[in-house]
Amino acid sequence: MDAEFAATGDEQSFYRTSAGYLYNLTAFAMTGTKLPYIRELTRRVAPGARLLDYGCGIGSDGLLLLAAGYRVEFADFANPSTEYLRWRLQRRGLEAPIHDLADRVPDGFDAAYAFDVIEHVPDPFEFLGEMERRARIVEVNFLEPEPDDQALHHELPIDRLLDHVTNHRLLFYRVLHGRSHVVLYESASAPTAVRVLSRLRLASGRRARPAR
Repeated sequence: MDAEFAATGDEQSFYRTSAGYLYNLTAFAMTGTKLPYIRELTRRVAPGARLLDYGCGIGSDGLLLLAAGYRVEFADFANPSTEYLRWRLQRRGLEAPIHDLADRVPDGFDAAYAFDVIEHVPDPFEFLGEMERRARIVEVNFLEPEPDDQALHHELPIDRLLDHVTNHRLLFYRVLHGRSHVVLYESASAPTAVRVLSRLRLASGRRARPAR
């Protein structure tokens, strides 16, 4: 995959054309890394809710949620990964919209989620804004960098992103897998008293963080 990225020479073109990346996503989905993130979402949003898998890739998270009774729609750039997702849906006898991020993506969702996605985008705050405009609840994770991370990972301003999140009603915060800051929050801007509670929840989560 690194060789494919080097040959492409442009990050956005890579995401729109890469076949190797879909194999990377397939292998990663088999690790179960994102299952705790999905559990937190399902604890707060009941089956039957309309969900947006934002930056879906091959759609592994959304397929699990479809099987659990949620109404899932997918969004990503048109690329080999979303073509593979169409095949996966067909093989399961399922139907779900797959929206192209280059076109209009609808809003009105009960929740939007993006797991291990935001580190791939050039502007994480714009990314959060897009999710917040489309759904009542947002769940996302912010990864701390590690030396062996892919070249495609952008280093995130995690403290600033967490500060942004506490301008909303924070429903869940925890650091999982040693470096993944998982947040689940309401997209509407919150009044001052709620922001104070969100900051207290964030501080509590930081104190409870296991040592690496």
